[in-house]
Amino acid sequence: MKKIYVIGAGVEGQEGFSRRALDIIGQAHVLFGRARLLSLFPDFPGEKIDIDQDFSEVVNRLKTCEGPAVVLASGDPLFFGIGRQLLRNFREDELEFVPNVSSVQYAFAKLGLPWDDAVFLSCKGHEPEDVADRIIASDKVALLTDARNTPAVIAREMLARGHEGYAAYLCENLGTPQERIVRTDVAGLPAEPAAPLNVLVLVKQYEALAEASRPVLGIADEAFSAIKKQITREEVRAVTLAKLRLCQDMVLWDIGAGSGSVSIEADRLMPDGRVYAIEQNEQYQRFIRENLRKFHSRHVTVVEGEAPGCLERLPDPDRVFIGGSGGSLWAILSVVDQRLAAGGRIVVNAITLDTLAAASEFLENAGYRVEVTSVNIARTRPATDYKMFEAFNPVFVLVADKE
Repeated sequence: MKKIYVIGAGVEGQEGFSRRALDIIGQAHVLFGRARLLSLFPDFPGEKIDIDQDFSEVVNRLKTCEGPAVVLASGDPLFFGIGRQLLRNFREDELEFVPNVSSVQYAFAKLGLPWDDAVFLSCKGHEPEDVADRIIASDKVALLTDARNTPAVIAREMLARGHEGYAAYLCENLGTPQERIVRTDVAGLPAEPAAPLNVLVLVKQYEALAEASRPVLGIADEAFSAIKKQITREEVRAVTLAKLRLCQDMVLWDIGAGSGSVSIEADRLMPDGRVYAIEQNEQYQRFIRENLRKFHSRHVTVVEGEAPGCLERLPDPDRVFIGGSGGSLWAILSVVDQRLAAGGRIVVNAITLDTLAAASEFLENAGYRVEVTSVNIARTRPATDYKMFEAFNPVFVLVADKE
């Protein structure tokens, strides 16, 4: 069986290849790679093919070439490299990978920083907002930027969110005569011109003062931008979040998100999770976005649209919170029932008995284990001569487990 060898090139030219890698290349009939990598072997006697073209053509050529073929890649071919694409087109037993030192590994070595606790990201195919979400959720990040998401663009996105507390190391053209490493911070990055070939390392130094002083759970109602009646009150919010039983890497749908208060506090409880705040009202959408910026939320995505129609494009949930249904409760529950992961949980906050009865009927008939908690809150009135309580309407917190 013909083998395709995928060999990683280090950052030090031919000196970076192992003896075994050089022996394999010496026996190959065809050498694939980008022009920069092919130039490392000017005396190669076989055919050279530049892979900077339609990848389907490269795959076809690999399938038809006779004798052993070598694909040259940068660093470790399975680390944000061509290895993933090749595995989609060839069987595992047709491929053999020979890794080398990656640019990220080399960058950390030059900086003298441990990298076993870092998060590794590639900007390719992602929006700056999504990249910033991942950075903000991490203490140490190595980022492979691209022509669209440059270090300056990423830095501006972080500054706009108030997350300037990172040391920044811009590592350019590593292993070449043009190698340059700039030590700065997020605020200084926009002023630094960056070479196309770079690794950006960000290490958190501090949290913004306002962010560090905020509680993980129990943000005051008045801290949110909202219409007064369109917010899940602090005490009810605490019960709701407790009933959701969130874990750190879950997917949560917040349907009828209103001000986004539940999404924002859920985000703080799930450092590796994803929250989708679903809201059809344009005014409430503006409130959600304002609150997300204010609280530097990391993994909350605003979904503009009416449920259940807009739920189709979302990943399947582990938890679902329904704070508002816009009159489509049964239709929403029908879709949620189909999409909810096994062992998942639904929490519905109902203000009216009609909503409570409808949700209970649907979920009990669908085989869920249902429990309802009545939450009755009264607060003392501020700025009065006497301590008197002001009662709020009771909220029925329905919990349904998918068994």
